[in-house]
Amino acid sequence: MQKKILIVDDEPHIRLLLEQTLEHLEDEGVEILTADNGLDGLELIKTERPGIVFLDVMMPGMSGFDVCRTVKKDLNVKDVYIVLLTAKGQEFDREKGMESGADLYMTKPFNPDEVVEKSAEILGVVS
Repeated sequence: MQKKILIVDDEPHIRLLLEQTLEHLEDEGVEILTADNGLDGLELIKTERPGIVFLDVMMPGMSGFDVCRTVKKDLNVKDVYIVLLTAKGQEFDREKGMESGADLYMTKPFNPDEVVEKSAEILGVVS
């Protein structure tokens, strides 16, 4: 598995917050990649094969649900761990996320410690 983290979010401040939260993992050889929309995120998943993806649900063009479904169901990629991030905490959205193939569903505002712990666990590095 690649020691890469991909952050896909159309909100620049969320991308920056996640990058800052995870940047100390770079000391463990982890590469952090970002995309500001679902289509670019999908291309990066195909070419870079990150170990874990933090994927915003609500994005223009291609939603996080669509990206996740494409990766997990259409492309049948099993070795990429996808965390859907959303401001919507309703059960319906959680179920839709899991149906699209997400491995984990986190609501914003997220706990930075939880983000780091999950990333380190999936990538097999020390947090």
